[in-house]
Amino acid sequence: MNAARVRRGSGGRGRPRKASSRVQVPKKLVSKLPVEQESANRLARWTFGLFALAIAGVAAAAVDLPGRAWTAFGETMGEAGFRVKSVDVVGVQNMDSRPVFQIALDQKSTAMPLVDVESIRARLLRYGWVKDARVSRRLPDTLVIDIVERKPAALWQNDKKLSLIDSEGVVLDKVKVTEMPDLPLLVGAGANAQSRKLDALLGAAPGLKPQLESAAWVSGRRWDLHFQTGETVALPEGEGEARQALAKFARLDKSAGLLGRGILRFDLRVPGKMIVRLPTDAVPKAGDSAPQEG
Repeated sequence: MNAARVRRGSGGRGRPRKASSRVQVPKKLVSKLPVEQESANRLARWTFGLFALAIAGVAAAAVDLPGRAWTAFGETMGEAGFRVKSVDVVGVQNMDSRPVFQIALDQKSTAMPLVDVESIRARLLRYGWVKDARVSRRLPDTLVIDIVERKPAALWQNDKKLSLIDSEGVVLDKVKVTEMPDLPLLVGAGANAQSRKLDALLGAAPGLKPQLESAAWVSGRRWDLHFQTGETVALPEGEGEARQALAKFARLDKSAGLLGRGILRFDLRVPGKMIVRLPTDAVPKAGDSAPQEG
């Protein structure tokens, strides 16, 4: 029987050479690359290793191993005494603080590391009274919630509903007619969104502002101002036109005392004119007509 012939190489000592388990780049491919064989092999091994790590990371994420590990750690800390036992609310003056406590304690876990402070803050910011909020942990067992409240600036009446709003027109809360605070009343659809512009408009007549009882936003275009003495001043459309008309009216009121004389309505919508409406039973007296600016 013929014995199998074994090719001997230099230093082979007759044993077949084992295939290397290390990642190597074929020599034919290396010959086409601007790198040496060893550098190409090293680069291939690094690439393969990173690929393997990526696969392992994807697999771990698929079964949520990091999340489970963090949850287990958080619960362990909770069992060690780091669990929410109290909520310290700071900055509340006008709003009802009960919703703040409800939101703070509405958590999947009360273990301090697992309490989602960003979620608590986001939910608080959806509450009308809250302009800003800061939520922090005070170890070992207290959540601290610092509330920046919005300040009530006016009442808004629309669709038979009465609401409290701030200077930006944000609705803070519902208000009962029997519990109305002493604040200016804005009437009409969208009047709350015009709150800032109305305040700027009244800046042209600072002497009239304290006497204002309510302001009606008419047809989404202009204001009717109602004063405590019973008169209505109809302003024209346009911010500039309304400001100019109201400033003229304020000067005339200061010099001639227009308010408080029993006149029902001053219509300033026609440029350069003021149309006056008297009570139906009123009899004008000589020299008692309202002055006009042409």
